[in-house]
Amino acid sequence: TPSPACKWPETLEFTYEISPVFIVMEEILLKKMHEIIGWAETEADGIFSPGGSISNLYSVLVARYKRFPEIKTKGMAALPNIALFVSEHSHYSIKKAAAVLGIGTDNVIAVKCDERGKMIPSELEGSILKVKSQGKVPFYVSATAGTTVYGAFDPLPSIADICEKYNLWMHVDAAWGSGLLLSRRHSHKLNGIERANSVTWNPHKLMGVPLQCSAFLIREKGLLQACNQLCAEYLFQPDKQYDTIYDTGDKAIQCGRHVDVFKLWLMWRAKGTRGFEMVINEFLELTEYLYKELKAREGFELVFDAEPELTNVCFWYIPPSLQHFPNGPERRKRLHQVAPKIKARMIEEGTTMVSYQPHGDHVNFFRMVFSNPATKKSDVNFLLEEIERLGKDL
Repeated sequence: TPSPACKWPETLEFTYEISPVFIVMEEILLKKMHEIIGWAETEADGIFSPGGSISNLYSVLVARYKRFPEIKTKGMAALPNIALFVSEHSHYSIKKAAAVLGIGTDNVIAVKCDERGKMIPSELEGSILKVKSQGKVPFYVSATAGTTVYGAFDPLPSIADICEKYNLWMHVDAAWGSGLLLSRRHSHKLNGIERANSVTWNPHKLMGVPLQCSAFLIREKGLLQACNQLCAEYLFQPDKQYDTIYDTGDKAIQCGRHVDVFKLWLMWRAKGTRGFEMVINEFLELTEYLYKELKAREGFELVFDAEPELTNVCFWYIPPSLQHFPNGPERRKRLHQVAPKIKARMIEEGTTMVSYQPHGDHVNFFRMVFSNPATKKSDVNFLLEEIERLGKDL
């Protein structure tokens, strides 16, 4: 029995000899995810990372290396003024990646979206042409499959056409929406993802894997290694007795990595693909139920009157004092204060909690997201009744 003071080392994932089982698990699951996306397993590659923000950073890093391999040795001074494109509803991590990688946030071009929160392809093409006319060099587009606020899916086939036309790297940030690939009923919402050069997939979101568990998936084998490899002699000796392709640490920007893949492997073995599908379908059924309840109940108003594509539902509660109040700046000002006050009362009473936020021209609204398999329709009813109870006097 070890003494209480003994510290046991945690298994790290960088060479096959240190963690052979976990390295093989990662290879197996990456191939499985490539297959689900629609890529040939012999062509694709990938790595598990600490989260979607890091996976998105990998996408910009590798896309830049693919277009400008001299970046690795010569740095940004050897490159032209480059630009990348995101949806105006995209996750902020792409902009942060541009800051971290020395590209600069001013060179991240936000492309207009429609009312539903989807990137408008004609706006993307117009933005590309505008940037080129300014002497900048476009190299990357990030489409989103499941936006953070609205849960919207960008039109991937149209974006892929534009990326092919202008020779741009197409990344799909499917951190939130990728779980729908496991649902035969809903996977069509990601049609076109197979044409992407890279994908971010977060099993710790819709699939319910404990934090942290994110996969960066790339269609071109060997590119991730070439981009990040530095061949540290104390770890990655080329004359080992086994195939050093399993020393995956040199593909990463880290050295040692936590074995996040084990949680996903274990859950997939236990639940199976159909088990994940069942839970994800139930989330979407709850979403539809909430959507219909909001349309039927007096005092609630949807931010956009369209059936949700993912599990995000955005809505306002309109207190009786505002239900017949004329539209205008004063009403907007008062409505903007409603959600924060209700949220504060929720926290004080400890009964429930739901997030709120403004977005674009919209004043503060509630954003309900389903990702807990224990949630039931009765919980949805309770939430709406609590909002009414706590906000009716505002």
